[in-house]
Amino acid sequence: MKILLIRLRLIGDVVFTTPAVAALRARFPEARLTYLVERAAEPVIRHNPHLDEVLVIERPRGLARLAYDVRLARRLRGERFDLVIDFHGGPRSSWFTRVTGARERIGYDLPGRRWCYTTRLPWTRALVPPRHSVLNQWALLSPLGIASPAEGIPPVDMAVDREAAARVETRLRQAGVSDRDRVVVVHVSAGNPFRRWPAEHFATLAAALSVNDPARRIIITSGPSEAGAADDVAAAAQREGAGTGVLRCGEFDLSELRVLVERAALYIGGDSGPLHIAGTTATPIVALFGPTLPERSMPWRAELRAVAVDAGPLPCRPCHQRHCVPGDFRCLTRITPAQVIDAAERLLKESAEA
Repeated sequence: MKILLIRLRLIGDVVFTTPAVAALRARFPEARLTYLVERAAEPVIRHNPHLDEVLVIERPRGLARLAYDVRLARRLRGERFDLVIDFHGGPRSSWFTRVTGARERIGYDLPGRRWCYTTRLPWTRALVPPRHSVLNQWALLSPLGIASPAEGIPPVDMAVDREAAARVETRLRQAGVSDRDRVVVVHVSAGNPFRRWPAEHFATLAAALSVNDPARRIIITSGPSEAGAADDVAAAAQREGAGTGVLRCGEFDLSELRVLVERAALYIGGDSGPLHIAGTTATPIVALFGPTLPERSMPWRAELRAVAVDAGPLPCRPCHQRHCVPGDFRCLTRITPAQVIDAAERLLKESAEA
């Protein structure tokens, strides 16, 4: 049996499929499992032990996209998959699902895309009250007779890349970080401005955590396109009295970030892909939520030591993150540094006492 899994675009949503991947391997131990993913999220599943093959899909622009998609469609059709599960539900992923010609094609019941699937499940955003994204992805397994286990759906997972671990160890050593130091990772960027806490708040947070305990090493990380912003946060924190306790250790790719967070005593960041990479470790987490809801997007693992910090109920929250109606991003700007510092110190204390 040949099974194709499709999840395009966002890193966090690929992380949220990993419990389903493990369940499919348990249900079909002899099947060949292939995962179609975009390059940005490929490290999440690169070393997943339950997959036989990972196909990376590119995103060329203009007419090049059409030619590329036709070639890929022919390749997928030639693979003769028996089952396709579209965890994404977007126009591109649903079309690829359809053109495989698989006998069974499972996806969400979305207007304009129903014809792509032989089996359709309720669309995630239509569910009230909000349901976690892991549960939404898992629901697509129900037509295959895969129910939620009595002990609950297992945690998300991302295998450690040994080469990435060696690179991180070298970089920390070069930065003067010893095994005795308590590392706190503060991730200051996000995929869009609707999820980006103000840089000056991050600087105040980093400075306070460093001053409160000089043995800590606060490592500021960001996405590659926002390295300058991370540098500015680190510099501002140092001006606020953090001294050498706040560090920039270069850029970390996703595999390296997963290793770094596992080494850390705490991770702090907004609702973006790196938050969910952190969720594949046992490290305590402070998660900042703006337009999104913890009920849908909190890191998913058993016995999670994590705190969600948000601005509380707002009439505009959650939103579709296309236009800020009030115009001031209040769901983020109203989260104060004091709230985040308090949550971080509580988790660090609990972790030290555990």
